Amino acid sequence: MAFDIRQVDLRKLNSLTKYPSIPTYHTMGPKNGVLLDEFIRFEEPVLATEKVDGTNARMVFVPGGIFLLGSREEFLYGRGDLIGNPSMGIVEALRPLAERLCDTVRPDAVVVYFGELYGGKITAGSKQYTTTQRVGFRLFDAIVMTDFEAQMEQAPEAISTWREGGGQAFVDEAALQAMATAADIPLTPRIGEIAAAELPTTLAAGAEFLAQRMTRSQCTLDEGAAGRPEGLVIRTRDRKMIAKLRFEDYERTLRRK
Repeated sequence: MAFDIRQVDLRKLNSLTKYPSIPTYHTMGPKNGVLLDEFIRFEEPVLATEKVDGTNARMVFVPGGIFLLGSREEFLYGRGDLIGNPSMGIVEALRPLAERLCDTVRPDAVVVYFGELYGGKITAGSKQYTTTQRVGFRLFDAIVMTDFEAQMEQAPEAISTWREGGGQAFVDEAALQAMATAADIPLTPRIGEIAAAELPTTLAAGAEFLAQRMTRSQCTLDEGAAGRPEGLVIRTRDRKMIAKLRFEDYERTLRRK
């Protein structure tokens, strides 16, 4: 399928392929970053994965042998000198990987690999993963979108609403595992499957749940790293429901209470 990237509205493609917001497991209040008692109710087992403290980065592959690299908010590079922005080291870290994968993805779809770039000097939490400024990349989600042409016909506001409403075609856990293996990209660490009945309900139980499940990061890049984890992401294996739990959110909330 022909796809002339220079004729495409990049603002729409950017919005189409952004990673949506992940809700907190306990609802985040509108003021002061304090969690509320309300929580997301999962009705089936969830897969818990480590939440890595880095920057959201994406590799977007479109028909025609073109790829774009981006942060969560914007495109930073397009194959063929389409765009060039060295922000946060994303292009430097991901371009060789994207070049390697470009001819292996399916040619009739928009395929997006979402991952966390971490370590180096990327965030204040980088010291938890490295003392030598090493940089790592972990895959945590992917979408394969075959109806992208129809979506691109929508107005930008409609695309944003569609994305935040769960419109993107995220692959399930089995497909994500297969994509990661084929691409030779490590996934965010899989902590284990948890029955819905074992998930916490109270705020205090949420803090305890994190403390029991995540004692040390499994993403450290060298032996001297501090290794304090940021938290967990829990999701159903079909990726229809997802939520995050962060140590910082629970600690701040319980301090104020």
